[in-house]
Amino acid sequence: MKINQNILTEKAIELLKQLISIPSFSGEEDKTGDAIETFLHGFGVKTERQYNNIYAFNKYFDASKPTLLLNSHHDTVKPNSAYTKDPFHPHIEDGKLYGLGSNDAGGCLVSLLATFVHFYEMEGLSHNIIMAATGEEEDAGEKSIRALLPILPEINVAVVGEPTLMDLAIAEKGLVVFDAVVEGTPSHAAHPNDNNAIYNTINVLQWFKDYTFDKVSDALGEVKLTVTQINAGKQHNVVPAQVDLVVDVRVNDCYSNQEISGMLQKEAPCKMTPRSLRLNSSCISPDHDLVKSGLDLGRKTYGSPTLSDQAALSCQSVKLGPGDSTRSHSANEFIYVNEIEEGIDLYIKILSGFLQ
Repeated sequence: MKINQNILTEKAIELLKQLISIPSFSGEEDKTGDAIETFLHGFGVKTERQYNNIYAFNKYFDASKPTLLLNSHHDTVKPNSAYTKDPFHPHIEDGKLYGLGSNDAGGCLVSLLATFVHFYEMEGLSHNIIMAATGEEEDAGEKSIRALLPILPEINVAVVGEPTLMDLAIAEKGLVVFDAVVEGTPSHAAHPNDNNAIYNTINVLQWFKDYTFDKVSDALGEVKLTVTQINAGKQHNVVPAQVDLVVDVRVNDCYSNQEISGMLQKEAPCKMTPRSLRLNSSCISPDHDLVKSGLDLGRKTYGSPTLSDQAALSCQSVKLGPGDSTRSHSANEFIYVNEIEEGIDLYIKILSGFLQ
């Protein structure tokens, strides 16, 4: 049964309004999960559920074919204090649909859901399709897509729905956060001390500021290292034994997170401990047929500095979706209604060029 695309788009926008009205902070997405299941059931789609991860397979799933994953998330961050509009009141002003999660990543999610419904009953596709609306993306939680992937069939390529203005992010930087410790000799502030941990930190900070990684990515540029936190001392008259730093490293696709960790632990003039090595960089070949399908429609490619659920995937993947990343986590978040309309149309056209 072929479903009219205009009707699909209208239903997708209605779903987005519903999702906005339901608080769905990371780990608390059960009710938005219910709404997504109801939407898919309304089009005759059989769904599966793991925690708050809602997923479905195309009707004519064939285990002998490769599989395409369509993924976006339905959790949100908490609204910041600068909001002047009710973050849970979806409403349209001047073509903008306002509400928490409208841009990140509700518009992408409902557009991908509509796209999945469009292809759901089609036979003869080159790939199977799995649609996964997942939770806990904003905090990379244990019940996020990371929990779902082990129970899914092998994924060969993925589209991750995040706001990209419908251009194709063919690479995404990974992330390693380090806890760093600069040591010294604790003492009373009144006594001489040639090994003051705070003074020792001056040279360490300069080292971080000057440090560069040799390999530069065509898509993602340089690895970016930034000291983001400093903490030391509890009393005005005591020189502390150490200064604690937090170092944020955005990793390009020329290095693995393990390589970055090894280099900094060996070379840095202080103790470095990575919190996690699992948020790897992601990429897809510019010559991949999925990318070519987008290019044929006049879309651009670029490298993204921001993280998404791509970091959990081991297959080639592209980040693609309606909306603008610069609006994410902002006060009075919004997405243009015509961005959703365009997003659904372009998703369908890009996948049609790839799947048929």
